Amino acid sequence: MRLPVLIFDIETLTDLKSGAHLYHLDLPEADLEQALTKLRRQESGMDFQRLPLHEIVCISGLWIDENGAMKLFSFSREQYNEAEILTRFLSIFDKRHPTLVSWNGSQFDLPVILFRAMYHGLSAPSLFDQGEINQQKRYNNYQNRYHQRHVDLMDVMAMFNGRHFQKLDDVAHLLGFPGKRGDGAYHVPEYVRSQQWSQLTSYCEGDVLNTWLIYLRWLLLKGQLLTEDHRYWIQATIQYLQHQPQHANFLQVWRENSQHTEFTATDFLSHTLGIHET
Repeated sequence: MRLPVLIFDIETLTDLKSGAHLYHLDLPEADLEQALTKLRRQESGMDFQRLPLHEIVCISGLWIDENGAMKLFSFSREQYNEAEILTRFLSIFDKRHPTLVSWNGSQFDLPVILFRAMYHGLSAPSLFDQGEINQQKRYNNYQNRYHQRHVDLMDVMAMFNGRHFQKLDDVAHLLGFPGKRGDGAYHVPEYVRSQQWSQLTSYCEGDVLNTWLIYLRWLLLKGQLLTEDHRYWIQATIQYLQHQPQHANFLQVWRENSQHTEFTATDFLSHTLGIHET
């Protein structure tokens, strides 16, 4: 495993102000979202809004440093506006050059970050340079689908074939991990309106943790982790989460779901492990 690693996920709302501007709507705010949804259905046949109209309300990540230390974090609307959330997240890439891991990040998270950073007039060459500034990034950058600097697990596990795309929740459950544990994504607008910030960040961080666990299994499949190294990282994750009270439910559901998948059923067996080369 190439360290450091950053597993990330974003949560968004419809940007009503930008939507009204884009479609020339002069409506009370209470009616805007319904109008934008109706217009989107007419355009595409679905409710899912255009990427540039997704306002970011939370970015969560799990950082694994060169020594294997873990840090789970969130930048949310509790403390920052969207521009500040983006600035803090993008600054990570100015200082470090992690392997970036996501689920559907190449089709959703990164394009949304790109549009919203441009909306706020932010600069992020460390994330979006494709060799114009640093020539080495011509051959290994965060945007190229077939490079390894950004691993979009949904894409690579589908062998880059959209017909084989799977949902994070389904794959997590199949492998014996917690999954999304409810329909939290549908509650994101309510979390923001009612300022339930811990619920918002817990949900986003849960997606990050599921992605991390699937990533470890992916590395095991590819031979980039030995079985004993995979076991080490699983145990390290469990031990880390035992000191994160907001994720006690994640651990409990993981323990329960693990019993339905033979390989994952050993995750919570008590035994001593040592670290190996990764």
